[in-house]
Amino acid sequence: MSTDIATHDPTTHETTTHEHAHPSDWQYIKIALLLAVLTALEVFTYFESVHNLSDAVLYVVLTVLMVLKFVYVVAWFMHLKFDSIIFRRVFQVGIVMALAVYLIMLTAFEIW
Repeated sequence: MSTDIATHDPTTHETTTHEHAHPSDWQYIKIALLLAVLTALEVFTYFESVHNLSDAVLYVVLTVLMVLKFVYVVAWFMHLKFDSIIFRRVFQVGIVMALAVYLIMLTAFEIW
């Protein structure tokens, strides 16, 4: 996996850029279809007449779907998959902190 890195050669005063292979349109379509399916699963959880799951199970399922959608959007549509590892770490810390706040709030409001 290569990244976009600009290098400067002081002897020739030239700057070269190493670019990653850009995903094809078909790859974007596949990711969009996957996101549509995950969204459909989320919407499906709102219909109580279809399932007999407890609230705690629904929260876990919705949280997992949320994280999956976040990962796909950030990795593909924000091109984080092709960026430096430091940017990935920033988003990983962000999602962990968001999950921690969400779980603390669920606990504080005695949702479990």
